Amino acid sequence: PDATVREIAEQVSLTERQAHRVLADLVAEGYVARQRVGRRNHYSVDPKRTLRHPALADHTIADLLEKLAS
Repeated sequence: PDATVREIAEQVSLTERQAHRVLADLVAEGYVARQRVGRRNHYSVDPKRTLRHPALADHTIADLLEKLAS
């Protein structure tokens, strides 16, 4: 949650500009919440949100994160 956009971009092999765009899209869709903490942003994922694709609409973000972690 305290990672900078630069750090996020490095972790997922994107440019910083691409990471900003992806985060903005995720925030706009409600998948990620952005909270200003001092001069930085704090990001949190809403694990209860369902996936957007109709074939995966029965699954939540928590389901996806669980599978990715295993």
